[in-house]
Amino acid sequence: MRRIRWNAPLVTALAGLGLIAVLGIVAPLLWEGEATTLSGDARAHPSGEHWLGTDALGRDVLARTLVATRLTLEMTVAATALAAVAGILLGTVVWVSGPRVRELGLRLIDVMISYPALLLAMVIATVLGTGPTASILAIGLGGAPAFARLTANMAASVAQRDFVTQARLMGVPPSRLLSRHLLPNISGPLLVLLSVAFANVLVALSGLSFLGVGVQSPDYDWGALLNSGLESLYTTPAEAIGPAAAITVTGVLAGFVGDGLATALDPRGGGTKTRAPRPVVVPPHSHRAPKDALVTVDGLSVALPDGTRLVDDVSFHVMPGEIVGLVGESGSGKSITAMSVARLLPDGLTAHAAQLTLGDLDLAAPAADPKRLATEIGIVFQDPSASFNPALRMGGQLTETLRVHQAVPRTEALHRTLEALEQVRITDPARVVKQYPHELSGGMRQRAVIAAAVLPGPRLIVADEPTTALDVTVQAEVLELLKDINRTRGTSILFISHDIGVVGTLCHRVLVMYAGRVVEELSTADLRAGRARHPYTKALLAASPRLEEPHGEERSLLATIPGRPPAPAARPAGCAFVDRCPVALDACTSERPELIDAVACHAVRQEVQPA
Repeated sequence: MRRIRWNAPLVTALAGLGLIAVLGIVAPLLWEGEATTLSGDARAHPSGEHWLGTDALGRDVLARTLVATRLTLEMTVAATALAAVAGILLGTVVWVSGPRVRELGLRLIDVMISYPALLLAMVIATVLGTGPTASILAIGLGGAPAFARLTANMAASVAQRDFVTQARLMGVPPSRLLSRHLLPNISGPLLVLLSVAFANVLVALSGLSFLGVGVQSPDYDWGALLNSGLESLYTTPAEAIGPAAAITVTGVLAGFVGDGLATALDPRGGGTKTRAPRPVVVPPHSHRAPKDALVTVDGLSVALPDGTRLVDDVSFHVMPGEIVGLVGESGSGKSITAMSVARLLPDGLTAHAAQLTLGDLDLAAPAADPKRLATEIGIVFQDPSASFNPALRMGGQLTETLRVHQAVPRTEALHRTLEALEQVRITDPARVVKQYPHELSGGMRQRAVIAAAVLPGPRLIVADEPTTALDVTVQAEVLELLKDINRTRGTSILFISHDIGVVGTLCHRVLVMYAGRVVEELSTADLRAGRARHPYTKALLAASPRLEEPHGEERSLLATIPGRPPAPAARPAGCAFVDRCPVALDACTSERPELIDAVACHAVRQEVQPA
């Protein structure tokens, strides 16, 4: 149970609401007689006998206000609970369901939110009739769209985060995603909304009774008493003061409770119809990967719903124990390629390939075994702060894969987790597993991400720019950790980076990507020696700082690459690099170069042709 950090507004508001709740329980027992006894002293002014005077039938106004507390609170709690449960369920279920259900649910929320809540409640009350039950249903259903809208908006941001992506990879069912990952991370704002909703529901219920379509005689709540008091507002105003003050004080206290709880429990202190995707033509099996390759990717294409290709005919392989780097500018398709291998593509993207395998595991199969995916592929994401659920302690998250997919007992899973944390050079692992992610530094979080990735003993680690969010010192430490894991465990690594210098220090082999395609493949020895052939690779090397120039050459200014990569939908028919290339030929504008002899460039092939 998360420790509550008590604060003055929360304590004060809880104490005040507690007193009102106690009053609602005891008032009918103590003052029911005074509240219902008729007398001849009608519309009496406040006095020592009647502190707020009497109503038109001579009944004590203060007693009636106190007795009305029970029915008012019961109705408000019930209507608020109905609005919250209905709205939160609708707002979160759409994000753990399939794309079609999500689209339909979001459109339904848009329609519901377009009608004012009180107007919708009055329509429902008119249909259902009068009385407490009808009022609860009317206000509860009328307030549900507000919860649904806020919940859907917040769940959308959480559902795209890395720890939810990892949970989907592990095969976590939708109900578990909802209860463990979505709701805990949006609980703070929902509590604030709950408090505001409680106050709004209180006012709305009182408004229905005030208008005569809510609670009916002989029952009465604060709204009914306010209606009665306003009849003599100019002669005996005290009759309206009691219920008005009760509504105001209760609503303000409810707001303070929500704000206080949001602070106390925080662990960190569009509408268009989706078009059917165009068919993607899968090229025939062409990539000649070695038979003993661990990962084989042949003819991979990833497309948007409208058919625009983000990745186009990418082929490569990863050998057992090999570190392969994917390098290129932002938007080159390297992360999408890696996430295709991990089966973690965002919703709306479709991947097709002639072959996409990890050993004997078909990664292109619609129903790939989630247990094998979770245990044979480890993921190290770019942002360590988004890799862990901020609402859960580190220990439970780090041991989850072992306990769920490898049936490791909790004690042994914790022991192995502590060992893994030590191996990634985290000091005091026993303390770290009891902490929340926000209590760790960025470097420690990334080390913990690496520990989580290697704990199940994966055959492949996909590292998606794991050093981008870190400073240069921590970056070097993380790279050394990955090297050590590869050296000691023999784990293959698919390393994605936009920094060609980083790739050159870590990887055995490098694939250079541009505009969704592989344009060159070379060893890191050739890369470090400057033996690149493709103009784009040469440009990347020229734009990277070096401590010293090769072969004793004088240090020169860093080069820049003019222009920018074309948008996926605007890529030319020929070479995508043609507008930025200093050696472009006429054929480059109309004929797309194929990857032949590890390079895709017309100019390079023309150079090597015999005279």
